Amino acid sequence: MADTVESGTEKPEKKSRTRDKASGSVTPIRPTARPARRQTRHRGLLLSILIIVGLPVLLTTVYLTVFAKDQYASKVGFTIRQEETSTASELMGGLSSILGAGAQSHADLLFEFVQSQEIVQRISEEFDLVGHYSANWPYDPIFSLWPDASIEDVVWFWGRMVRVTFDKASGLMLVQVRAHDPETAQVIARLIVRKSEEMINRLNSTARMDAMRHAQADLEAALERLRAAREALAEFRARTQIVDPQADVQARMGVLSNLQQQLAEALVEHDLLSQTTDANDPRLRQLTRRIEAIRTRIRDERQSFTQLDVTIDDTDYPRLIAQFESLQVDQVFAESTYQAALTAMDAARSNASRQNLFLANFIQPTLAQRSQYPQTTLLISLSFFFSLMFWAILALVFYSLRDRG
Repeated sequence: MADTVESGTEKPEKKSRTRDKASGSVTPIRPTARPARRQTRHRGLLLSILIIVGLPVLLTTVYLTVFAKDQYASKVGFTIRQEETSTASELMGGLSSILGAGAQSHADLLFEFVQSQEIVQRISEEFDLVGHYSANWPYDPIFSLWPDASIEDVVWFWGRMVRVTFDKASGLMLVQVRAHDPETAQVIARLIVRKSEEMINRLNSTARMDAMRHAQADLEAALERLRAAREALAEFRARTQIVDPQADVQARMGVLSNLQQQLAEALVEHDLLSQTTDANDPRLRQLTRRIEAIRTRIRDERQSFTQLDVTIDDTDYPRLIAQFESLQVDQVFAESTYQAALTAMDAARSNASRQNLFLANFIQPTLAQRSQYPQTTLLISLSFFFSLMFWAILALVFYSLRDRG
């Protein structure tokens, strides 16, 4: 272990020594580090922070405070609502859900429409968007549109000046419009509302026309089916000369029942007479012939149900009844289809007489009293932050390469 340490306090160049008792050798000790002095790299870092951080912040500040023109914002809020009044046709079959889509899907369409090229073109027909937003060109090139901009350029700049916020859960839509004066911002916001209403009206008109066209086509098809079913039934009656085979069968069954009743009475009378007279009694022989005649008639009536010549069409009763019932089923189905088509037609007419979808404007276009854009403080702060981050990354890369080299 070291006993004493001799340090040179008067001269920095003098080295300290340590004597080891066991070996008696003296070990030199390096002097303490001298105070840090400014090096060339320090001046380079200072110069780089001035160029990379200070210069962008300075240019941003000068541009925002001197060249950038004030922008005023107008806000408007609207949504799409669907009429909820229940009509008689809706209570009968809920046909309104078939004739039109829900308001939620139309809200998605409206959200895309407000940001589309179509609304930009329609508004440009009534208001000079290029003339207004290029008024400060080239004095304020960042927040201005160039005078010879194409429609694609105008749509791109429209996305910067018109911010749309859409809540899919509630269907509420908020639109913020920026312009160089508050009156112009309010005018553009009103034009957006008007063009959106026109788009909703076109959707209503298209839906009504489609519903009426489909309902009319269904009604004509149902009427043609009903007409064909009735004509087929009339042709069957004319061909067989039987209005209702079931009624004809019932009539024949009545005749058969009457014959059976007469047979029973004749048998009873024959039994009573055979008990009081002998077998040669003329009355008994007459009753016997009458019984045989009735039995023959009953047999013939029963056989007529399965013979092929019960009508002039050579059709037996089972086949005749099967054809008649098939035609009746077709007629009943055609009548039901026709009634449903009439109901759908009434529902289409009812929907055509009113507007199912309408634009509910819950925030009217506002008129700004002071400019809110460009946000000078925020933009300068962001410029300083990102420039500082970029400088810090470059400094870390420089020192990392310097240490490795």
